[in-house]
Amino acid sequence: MNLMSVENLAKSYGDRVLFENVTLGLDEGDKVGLIGVNGTGKSTFLKVIAGVETADSGKVAFGSRVRIEYLPQNPEFDPEATVLEQVFKGDSPVMRVLRDYEQALEHVQANPDAVEWQKKLIGLSQQMDAGNIWQMESEAKIILTKLGITDFSARVGTLSGGQRKRIALAAALISPADLLIMDEPTNHIDNDMVAWLEQYLGKYKGALLMITHDRYFLDRVVGRIIEIDKGKLYSYSGNYIQFLELKAEREEQAESSERKRQNILRNELAWIRRGAQARSTKQKARIDRFTELSAQTGKLSDEKLEISAATTRLGRKIVELEAISKTFDKGTVIRNFSYVVLRDDRVGIVGPNGSGKSTLLNIIAGRIEPDRGTIERGQTVKLGYFSQESSEMDESQRVIDYIKEEANFITTADGSTISASQMLERFLFPPALQWMPIAKLSGGERRRLFLLRILMGSPNILLLDEPTNDLDIATLSILEDYLQDFVGAVITVSHDRYFLDRVVDKIFAFEGNGVINQYVGGYSEYQEKRRPDEIESVPKVKPAEEKNRGGADEDKRPRKFTFKEQREYEQIDDVIASVERELGDLTKRINTAGSDFELLQQLTEAQQQLEIKLDGLLERWTYLNELAEEINAGDK
Repeated sequence: MNLMSVENLAKSYGDRVLFENVTLGLDEGDKVGLIGVNGTGKSTFLKVIAGVETADSGKVAFGSRVRIEYLPQNPEFDPEATVLEQVFKGDSPVMRVLRDYEQALEHVQANPDAVEWQKKLIGLSQQMDAGNIWQMESEAKIILTKLGITDFSARVGTLSGGQRKRIALAAALISPADLLIMDEPTNHIDNDMVAWLEQYLGKYKGALLMITHDRYFLDRVVGRIIEIDKGKLYSYSGNYIQFLELKAEREEQAESSERKRQNILRNELAWIRRGAQARSTKQKARIDRFTELSAQTGKLSDEKLEISAATTRLGRKIVELEAISKTFDKGTVIRNFSYVVLRDDRVGIVGPNGSGKSTLLNIIAGRIEPDRGTIERGQTVKLGYFSQESSEMDESQRVIDYIKEEANFITTADGSTISASQMLERFLFPPALQWMPIAKLSGGERRRLFLLRILMGSPNILLLDEPTNDLDIATLSILEDYLQDFVGAVITVSHDRYFLDRVVDKIFAFEGNGVINQYVGGYSEYQEKRRPDEIESVPKVKPAEEKNRGGADEDKRPRKFTFKEQREYEQIDDVIASVERELGDLTKRINTAGSDFELLQQLTEAQQQLEIKLDGLLERWTYLNELAEEINAGDK
């Protein structure tokens, strides 16, 4: 069923055309990723579809009764609302019933003989059962817990920006919707949360349209990618890997067409220069064709962000951390950590939000001091620190002046000199953009500008705090190439698994109570090493090629149950029924867990383990029943 149709959509800001003549359709169950270079209008496109902004021309039409949920890049919040109130949209019917229930419960607990309040509590409980509100509240708490929010009564105004974005994400996921529109849902969540969200959206029944630069996320969640490129929209069936292949084919075809156009143009130009006059219809037609070809535009290749590694000489001593510790009000985030930074280090720092990752970078950079331990930096160390926040930018300042404050020229690795303006062009800031005030740039363009300023300083140690936030895939790809050739150490905090796998060869993992453990390899290798050995309580079905290793003679033997399989076959229906009952009981306990988030976390983990066990049992049941049918057929 068609959910949404977009026809000839166009949007501009002043002289800047974001997109034009865009046509798109979304069907039920579609999972679509939207990508493009920062500043091309991706977020604006989602806002127009969500009805937050209006288009200059064109229309967006939805099917009857299509419910839409929109997660913007910068959600609005009520600072006085509690976490649950924010998730359930403040004064929604769900929230009113929940508040009335809590009030009645408090009265009954304070005065058990209050008959009227007891009746009201029973009535509200029945109302919550009928309206499925218990389940909605339980699901909201589970999602919030998965996203690292465990104090459901906290005031939103007291939380960090990252925590507020995660509350908005939970609100979007809990709201019933036929089409879920999300702008950068993986920003401000850690690696484990990204992996959980990936699984959640993989099972999501509604349609999905989202902007994300997480390439593993795109590869595993979406079945279609749309790209805004130079004002036009291109659609590709498949995930991220398939998109790369299809885009390469499209660009190759476009280059071939452009070469043909330029060859024709050169021939027509030579003909006109020989003095041809428009005396005949044929000559006039050729001149008209030349005019038409001249008016067409095209490039033989896309603009490409290029960075040439330029660094300052690095001496023998770099950075040495000796038994450092750091404690805040909420507890110790770094405990007795020692490390000697090497010249060619490529270190990725991972861990839950709030665990102390940025604190470690700030200690290395000298922005904060450890409570205990020592830190020494070599005299030749020149740090470049790409922090999460670039709010120190003067928005009234012009783009080129912002870069020139750091350096007017840069000497590249090959000894050549490049001006600030030339470097801006390499970073996809054409001359027209260079003279604009920073205020007119998109969030992603500001991050790219901030990155360029860091690199203009020719650092020999790079500290990167969530560099993948708000950077487009094209910029990320080139940054990764740059970091591979960078002469110096790179230490980065990131939740982008693809970025970590490409860039780092060592992982520092914050694993609770201030402990930082070190792992050799990229993020995928770290995941394998930290994954606990799974206890296989249920035998797995072996691949067909392993079942029949005995050869052709063994294949001819009649299949039959072993004694163990026969008993398992007779008992497995009862075992499955028992696990299903246990799951049902656990679900009821989750629904009545209230605000006890520790209990809720325990119950949720137990639920996940039971679901894994049930999947294994069902897989085994299928195998045993197929074997039983085969045996019965052989007996006949």
